[in-house]
Amino acid sequence: MNHPLMQRFIEVAGRIGAQRHLVAIRDGFVAIMPLVIIGSLGILINNFPPFGSFDLPGILNGIFGEGNWQKVGGSIWNGTFAVLGLLIAFSIAYNLAKSYEIDGLSSGLITAAAYIMLVPETPDWGLSFAWLGAQGLFVAIILALVLTELFRYLLQSRLTIKMPEGVPDGVSRSFTALIPASIILILVGLFQALMSYFAEISIFEWIFNIIQEPLQGLGNTLPAAMVVSFLNHLLWFFGLHGTNIIGSVIEPVYLPLIEKNLSLYQNGVSAFDVPNIVTKPFLDSFVFMGGSGTTIALLIAIFFVIRQEKNHPYREVAKLSTPAGLFNINEPVIFGLPIVLNPIMMLPFILIPVILTVTSYVALATGIVPKTVAILPWTTPPILSGYLVTGGSWRGIALQIFNLTLAIILYIPFVVAGVRALKQRMEAR
Repeated sequence: MNHPLMQRFIEVAGRIGAQRHLVAIRDGFVAIMPLVIIGSLGILINNFPPFGSFDLPGILNGIFGEGNWQKVGGSIWNGTFAVLGLLIAFSIAYNLAKSYEIDGLSSGLITAAAYIMLVPETPDWGLSFAWLGAQGLFVAIILALVLTELFRYLLQSRLTIKMPEGVPDGVSRSFTALIPASIILILVGLFQALMSYFAEISIFEWIFNIIQEPLQGLGNTLPAAMVVSFLNHLLWFFGLHGTNIIGSVIEPVYLPLIEKNLSLYQNGVSAFDVPNIVTKPFLDSFVFMGGSGTTIALLIAIFFVIRQEKNHPYREVAKLSTPAGLFNINEPVIFGLPIVLNPIMMLPFILIPVILTVTSYVALATGIVPKTVAILPWTTPPILSGYLVTGGSWRGIALQIFNLTLAIILYIPFVVAGVRALKQRMEAR
């Protein structure tokens, strides 16, 4: 594992994972994730399917009046998914500015104001929700990065109003940002006027047609999902946080896909008929069960293989790792077994998730299992997550059980090999 190419790969991946702008994008998405989850659960409750005689929407409509409860979920949607682009613009700008140790709040507010300036207007002079939401994500990301860098440059150029000592910090910061904010918003206004005159479309439409839509189309394919799964686990194998490193790249692609499914599901479309297969909940619920590497299957395989030796090192690690693994937290087994840089575990840890990506894609693409229509906290345990992300379908649970069984079977030979190798090392001491 000390091959120069491997060392170079680790160094490059580590630098990418620590790159300031990618970290700001990642942290920006993480910051709004509670709102995304709440918005998703609001729609799920509004459209929750009957479970035998239990009809949650019917019960709630009986309490609040027909249709009134759905307004609650609709309002939650309007405050979360419907303004996703605006939230991301502020969040990324804020995090990037804080990384430079400059005024994050001012940077976020300036970016949010600029974003609204660029949003196309409706015929009645309102703002188009279509571009305030997930369709505007790429504009939000670009705007947050560019305007924060410009804001930083203007602050360093001393184009600021300096207040005398004794003025409250909040007032001083607002006046410090006044001139840079004015310059930035004037430039954004000029850009919007030029786009309208020469291109006759908004920057949102242009970027969506040129960049975002093709990437989303590519992301919703089996090969792309397999590449994402492979890279994530390859990075984890070398001790790098694969989820964080590639998260800033895949979030802008996969979040709009689940948003589209959610929007259609909200409007009465069946979970079988929504268009997008590959989404973040697809990977979280059907592939990354127990965490990256589907390590909950590895823990079960260890308990199955090592039944006699109660104090075996592998079994001890598995016992300590299982409580966290049930909630998809798997650092104890990744670093405790270890899986990192363990040549015996390299093949199953990287390839089993890729195989499960294929089985899950086929199950959803053929209509055996409904597509994902909810975003859940990533710590939601398997079985429960499979039921909820598919809109309350037992088929989601069945797919998870099938994938877990397959993963356990595939892990068992490598656990056996690992136990033998450990025994040989201990005998050689």
